[in-house]
Amino acid sequence: MEARIEILKEKKLIGKHIDMSFIENKTFQLWNGFMPRRKEINNTIDTNLYSLEVFPLNHFDNFDPNNNFQKWAAVEVSNFDDIPLDMETLKIPAGLYAVFIHKGPATEAHTTYHSIFVEWLPNSEYTVDERPHFAVMGDQYKKDDPNSQEEIWIPITSKV
Repeated sequence: MEARIEILKEKKLIGKHIDMSFIENKTFQLWNGFMPRRKEINNTIDTNLYSLEVFPLNHFDNFDPNNNFQKWAAVEVSNFDDIPLDMETLKIPAGLYAVFIHKGPATEAHTTYHSIFVEWLPNSEYTVDERPHFAVMGDQYKKDDPNSQEEIWIPITSKV
């Protein structure tokens, strides 16, 4: 497992979120509500889709898959001047991220996340930081296609 380390500049997103847990996964419901309306967002920067998790402070210290977090479906925008009805804004603060490529269907992404958190992270010089985690689904993302690719961005900070 290889990571690309990047300093992310602040990003502005518009989308929808839902509270859920890993046990009570509502991702399908979230994206089903967002995708038909994404064209209403006028000031998008590109065609990428963002799937984000905003975890409560110390979520991973005593990890429990029943604990709730916010799951977002969103797109990046240049500003918050025009927000469609019933949509929300989110800023991803600038900071250090480890970026991984998940290749394969979305249903297999859990194996990539497992490798990140069980293999790569404990053996790296980093620890998870308290900022949003996200996946960027660009032109190579094809949901259930075995040739699909997406980027997984994990917020990190130095262990020292």
